[in-house]
Amino acid sequence: MRILIANANTTEAITTLCAEAARGAASAGTEIVPATPRFGPAVISTRVENAIAAHGILDLLAEHAGAVDAVVLAVSHDTALEAARQMMPCPVVGMTEAACLAACLLGSRFGLVTFGGVESYRELVGRHGLSSRLSGLVGVDATPPEALADPEGVARKVAAGVAALVAGGADSVVLGGAALAGMEPRLRAESPAPLLDGIACGVRLAEAMVGLGAAKPRVGPMAAPAGRESVGLSPALAALLRGEKPGT
Repeated sequence: MRILIANANTTEAITTLCAEAARGAASAGTEIVPATPRFGPAVISTRVENAIAAHGILDLLAEHAGAVDAVVLAVSHDTALEAARQMMPCPVVGMTEAACLAACLLGSRFGLVTFGGVESYRELVGRHGLSSRLSGLVGVDATPPEALADPEGVARKVAAGVAALVAGGADSVVLGGAALAGMEPRLRAESPAPLLDGIACGVRLAEAMVGLGAAKPRVGPMAAPAGRESVGLSPALAALLRGEKPGT
């Protein structure tokens, strides 16, 4: 089984971090294929950057269509998730959606800790239909670049955020950020509640989806596009919009 770990920003260090976390979670025999977009924002923090990154990640996925068995979006905003699911011939899992779904299996309510502002994550949890299960959100005073440069210092801030969420009623806590990938083992011993790493949850869920072998919808809003013409897109992305099978 080959799983594409698709970063949605252009920071290679985040791609590498997510790939390492993915390999640590993957089952024996699962190959992790990391990839970074050829264009887009360095880090996604605004609606504008997220919109630009949506094109970048769809372009990236198109290049790998037909060559992987599943995709994990290594972006905590689950950027372009529905579009990617419609377009790709294989299962596509969003890292934050996967972690939130796993959290629902561990208790009644979950919290989410991330960097900076939290409103985009409140909206994201709502789009996933899980608002009633969300107990709270905490944004720590740190950035993804800081998490790469000073993981120990950021881990302390995240630990404080976790404690606050648990005190507010969270049965488990989602680590909301691709730059937090792989941090769960560092926090586990001191955490008062289970912590969910989106990349680890995404890889395991992607493996399960491949194992289920569910067919892709042939009709309705999630059926793959066909007969759609375009201008200026990469050949691979334009071909998928026309409905051509990958590799033809």
